[in-house]
Amino acid sequence: MSRAARLLDLLQVFRRYRHPVSGAVLAEELGVSLRTIYRDIDSLKAQGAAIDGEAGVGFVLKPGFMLPPLMFSEDEIEALVLGSRWVAERADQPLGAAARNALAKIGAVLPPDLRAGLDESTLLVGPGAPLSAGESELPRIRDAIRRQRKLTIAYADVNDVSTERVIWPIALAFFDRTRVIVAWCELRNDFRHFRADRVVSLNIEATIYPQRRAALMKQWRIQLGIPLRSRAGD
Repeated sequence: MSRAARLLDLLQVFRRYRHPVSGAVLAEELGVSLRTIYRDIDSLKAQGAAIDGEAGVGFVLKPGFMLPPLMFSEDEIEALVLGSRWVAERADQPLGAAARNALAKIGAVLPPDLRAGLDESTLLVGPGAPLSAGESELPRIRDAIRRQRKLTIAYADVNDVSTERVIWPIALAFFDRTRVIVAWCELRNDFRHFRADRVVSLNIEATIYPQRRAALMKQWRIQLGIPLRSRAGD
């Protein structure tokens, strides 16, 4: 492994920890000696990384530091290409365009040898079912989720009977053939899942829902028995 790649890996390990991590743990994760870790930490500090701590106590990287130029492994590049191609094929048009633009921006700052991997990736996304007519509202739904705004929707059930709901959208799940809105439903006073293709109409309200989206996501995960996300070092 080159020194530059090792420094990048050390940064990635640091970012997985919220609390100070010992040099011994860093050395074990990277498969190098403790002396090498201390030397690499000094190198990162010299390049502007805000690393607090000391030997025997632990180190923590303050947010906001990136090593130029942007670098990825071959597996990471293939993951980016495959993910962007999937989004371009299976998501709404604005999100698909955003995926392609993001990949182009990444390619613009990669070294030439890595940039070639973006165009030469052999991982392909097969054709999927076209978006249903009701799913044209996906960009507005995503906007409501980002801004934590209530939605008033007319929603058709399996019998095509429509009811009006006020919901607090917190997530949008992309399945192969359908898209599902995860939301708190004021009518049912509970979490519900709404198929986007059954949303007859919707209106984004000016009202922000009363709980933080992160807190609602945590409640939803607990209710469904979905493991809570955690970060190393917690």
